[in-house]
Amino acid sequence: MTFYAPPPVLKTETYARLPDKFRKSGKRSTWYTRHHNIECFLEGPSFDRAGNLYFVDIPHGRVFRLTPAREFELVTEYDGEPGGLKIHKDGRIFITDYKHGITVVDPATGKAAPFTAINLAENFKGPNDLVFTRNGDLYFTDQGRTDLRDPTGRVYRYGVNGRIDCLLDNVPSPNGLVFNPAETTLYVGVTRSNSVWNVPIAADGNVGKVGLFSQLPGMGGPDGMAMDAEGNLSVVQVGSGVVWLLNKKGLPLYRIDSCCGDAVTNLAYGGKDNKTLFILGSLSGEIITAQMPIAGQPMFSHA
Repeated sequence: MTFYAPPPVLKTETYARLPDKFRKSGKRSTWYTRHHNIECFLEGPSFDRAGNLYFVDIPHGRVFRLTPAREFELVTEYDGEPGGLKIHKDGRIFITDYKHGITVVDPATGKAAPFTAINLAENFKGPNDLVFTRNGDLYFTDQGRTDLRDPTGRVYRYGVNGRIDCLLDNVPSPNGLVFNPAETTLYVGVTRSNSVWNVPIAADGNVGKVGLFSQLPGMGGPDGMAMDAEGNLSVVQVGSGVVWLLNKKGLPLYRIDSCCGDAVTNLAYGGKDNKTLFILGSLSGEIITAQMPIAGQPMFSHA
């Protein structure tokens, strides 16, 4: 048996904090039963070409923009439960909304509307996160309340050809997802089994043999994920205050410790050289950063 030394630790620091005027103190949230009277729950970070960081506040149905000058701007507030957020290269904001499915927001006007192009024979369980490929295909997880007792979470692809395919339908709580740089493997965070699956995607779009990429230690499963330019995967381990940087073999290169408590959810690469990892403190309302050794993989919005 081979034993590995603990990986080196990267420190984080606070980059910005959601201002008090945007905190919903005293408002009871119906989003999730164990969260009551929470001020915010931040998720879904993604950068546009101008360097603005967009993210959502799930229980209060809000989308925010953090400018390079570290100013917070409310883009929209609507009757929804936005979770994941990615930006189309045409500027539209695509959101996985637990209540409404896929929602599109115009960043200029703040108008939020259902993405009606996706038409299913049955309702979603509750979409969670999403990612675009270079050609514009949209992949997203449909998590709902699935868990180890009910491993029926799904992963969908909505292609630029207008076709919707269910790629996986047996996942116990599918969460974050991201492609490797070659876009031959889709990584899916499986929260309730505390693991990351690797899903081979062939050139014709067919799914190969799905495997276990990484089994995370301790309690708390993977949430948001991000890929760097060399194929290393950053994974937030929800509830643990830890982000893991895993190499292409699924082995830890670094452990990144949160400076804002255990409740971190999602992350995105940004900064001038794209080597800064921006991590969301969901309950503290903080954006914290870690300096990474390798630049992040460019997103579809920057294509």
